[in-house]
Amino acid sequence: MAEEKETMIRPAEGGLHGEVEIPGDKSISHRSVMLSSLADTPVRIHHFLPGQDCLSTAACFRAMGAEITFHNAEKTELTVKGNGLRGLREPGNILDAGNSGTTLRLMLGLMSAQPFCAAFTGDDSLRERPMGRVVKPLSRMGARIYGRAGNAKLPLMTVPADGGLHGMIYESPVASAQVKSSILLAGMYADGSTTVVEPVTSRDHTERMLEAFGVHTEKEGTAVTIHPVDHFTAPADIDVPGDISSAAYWLAAGSIVPGSDILLRHVGINPTRTGILDVLQAMGADLTISNRRTSGGEEAADIRVRAAKLHGTEFGVDIMPRLIDEIPAIAAAALFADGDTVITGAGELRVKESDRLQAIEDQWNAIAPGSVEGSADGLVIHGGVPVQAGRVESYDDHRMAMSLAIVGLAGKGVSIVNGGCVKISYPDFYDTLDLLQN
Repeated sequence: MAEEKETMIRPAEGGLHGEVEIPGDKSISHRSVMLSSLADTPVRIHHFLPGQDCLSTAACFRAMGAEITFHNAEKTELTVKGNGLRGLREPGNILDAGNSGTTLRLMLGLMSAQPFCAAFTGDDSLRERPMGRVVKPLSRMGARIYGRAGNAKLPLMTVPADGGLHGMIYESPVASAQVKSSILLAGMYADGSTTVVEPVTSRDHTERMLEAFGVHTEKEGTAVTIHPVDHFTAPADIDVPGDISSAAYWLAAGSIVPGSDILLRHVGINPTRTGILDVLQAMGADLTISNRRTSGGEEAADIRVRAAKLHGTEFGVDIMPRLIDEIPAIAAAALFADGDTVITGAGELRVKESDRLQAIEDQWNAIAPGSVEGSADGLVIHGGVPVQAGRVESYDDHRMAMSLAIVGLAGKGVSIVNGGCVKISYPDFYDTLDLLQN
C-alpha cells in the first residue's frame, strides 16, 4: 500500500495578505483544447490550467492526431493544431481520462460521432463515477457505447453509429453542464437539430466556446439548440480567465481569517458560475469587484476580499448549478459564521471525486464536533462551534483538500492526509498559501 503523505497547515495568525493570479479556468481550459483540436488552423491558448485533469484532455487529443505544443515549462501557454472537424484519427491505445469527469463525459459525446472505435479508462475514482447520464441520451441519438455496469461505468468503448447520429430534443432530468455539453458536441455531427432542455440553466462555457469557433447556438429559456456543423472558424488566440472555483478558497479564507486583505486577479465571472459571490455576499462578505473585461466571450474581473464577520444563510436547488463545485469552500466559511447555514438540493455532490456531502459531515465533525448535520441532498452547518486542531482526510479529492486547508488556516491548524491531490486543479495552491501568510 502506498504511504499516505500528510500536508501540515498552520493557523494564519496574522491574516492573509497579497495579490493572487488565479490559475486558468479548468472548464474553459478543457474546452479550448477540445475545440481547437477540431479546427484546421492553429489556436494559441494563453493562461491554460496545467492541472492533471486538463493535461489528460490534452493527452487524449494528441493521441487522436492533434498537434499540441507547449511553449513554457509551466505548460500555461500552448498551441493546438487540428485537422478539421472530421480530422480526428483512431487512437493507437486506450484513452486515459485520469481523474477527469469532464474529459470523459465530453469525449463520449464527441467520439460517439466518429467513424472509428475508441476505448476509455480512468483512475480508480473515475471508474466508479456514473456515466449513464450521458450514455443514455447519446444512445437515443444512435450512439453505440459499451461498458461495465450496464454501459454506465468505465471501461467504456464507442463504436461507429449505424447510420450516424440523429438530432433530438432531450429534456435532461438534471442541470449538468457536462451532460449538456456531451449532447451538444454529438449534435454537431447529427443529421438534424439537437436541443437540450434543462430544469435550470447550467454553466454555459461550451456554448460560449462554440460561438468563438463560429458555431451558433440558439437559447430559449433553459433550452439550447445546435444545428449540424460543417466547419470551425477558429480564433487565433484564446485567453483563459482565472477559475472562480480556484478563487473560491481565497474568497472563503479572506473572509474568515481575521485581518485578511487579498486581491484576486483576472477571475472569470461568467454569470452561470458566480453563485459563490452571491452566497458569500448574503453571508456578509466584504467583496469588491473591479476592472471588468471580456475575452473570448468570457467575462473576467479583479476581486478584492477583506475579512468580515459572516452569518449563516440558506440556499438550494435553484442556485446549485452556479456553485456546485464551490460547496466545500462555502462549507468552510460557514463553519466560522454566526448561526446556521442550510444547504439543500446538493445531491450531485455524492457522485463527485468523493461523496462530498458525507466527506464534509465527517471531517468537519472530526475537528468541530456537532458542527454538521447531513441529509440525503444537503447539510446544516452550525457556525461558531469550537474548532480543534487535528488530522483530516482528503479522500484524494482536490476540492476537499483545499477546503480543509482553509478550515485549518482559520482554525487551529490541520494535517491533511494525501493533501497533494490539489495538483488535479491547482498545482500551486500550497505555494500561494505560503506567500499569502508571509
